[in-house]
Amino acid sequence: MLKTRIIPTLLIKDVALVKGERFDNWRRVGAPMQAVKVYNTRDVDELIVLDIDATREGREPDYDLIGSLARECFVPLCVGGGVRSVDTVRCLLRSGADKVCINTAAYESPGLIRDVAESFGAQCVVAGIDARVSNGGYECYRDCGRTSCGCEPGEWARELEALGAGEILVTSVERDGTMAGYDLDLTEQVSSSVEIPVIASGGAGSYEDMLQAVKRARASAVAASSLYLFTQSTPLEAKAYLAARGVPVRHTTITPLENGR
Repeated sequence: MLKTRIIPTLLIKDVALVKGERFDNWRRVGAPMQAVKVYNTRDVDELIVLDIDATREGREPDYDLIGSLARECFVPLCVGGGVRSVDTVRCLLRSGADKVCINTAAYESPGLIRDVAESFGAQCVVAGIDARVSNGGYECYRDCGRTSCGCEPGEWARELEALGAGEILVTSVERDGTMAGYDLDLTEQVSSSVEIPVIASGGAGSYEDMLQAVKRARASAVAASSLYLFTQSTPLEAKAYLAARGVPVRHTTITPLENGR
């Protein structure tokens, strides 16, 4: 059985660590390098670093920044934002990334997913899906949640899997940064549509939210940002909480909690 991964997300804007709500109202909350160093000590399984301006500004990722973060990062590093070509992916991997997250570019050129998977392996490709509630269901959005794509997340996830994506990062735009809990229906819609791992993202406010994403929505991993930035919660305690409730997790150095948040 695959073990559930605990994955902090770092959002980068103008080389600063930022956080917002619903993909808006961004504010600086620190330095990405310091965050990476802290997470190195917290038994995280992976890190996701997303440049929220690269696609909107039509530029490539900041390879120097990614390289400096990768040199300090002791766990697998997934990088997204501005990924539009196989050459961009190659440069990110050379900079030290282990995986790339492709979102907007996949809608514009679905073949990019296939090309990257064929060039570097499916394990390198994390396909991002940002979704909003729409007409009683869900609709995919690109350009950092700004532009409707006119497709349903489960359907799009199946296409991404067929193209060669190794896993899916699904984020609820409405829940992002609110700490109101993951959108379990959205996550389950995607996870039930594919065989590849699905990372739940957007809204984690407690360890119980993570448990529900795994147990009810069948997520393979749980990503969070505000939970770690604005509360005393830690990835290490998240693992302990899940382990105490029967969820297989990767190695943890503390005794599973009997009572968690």
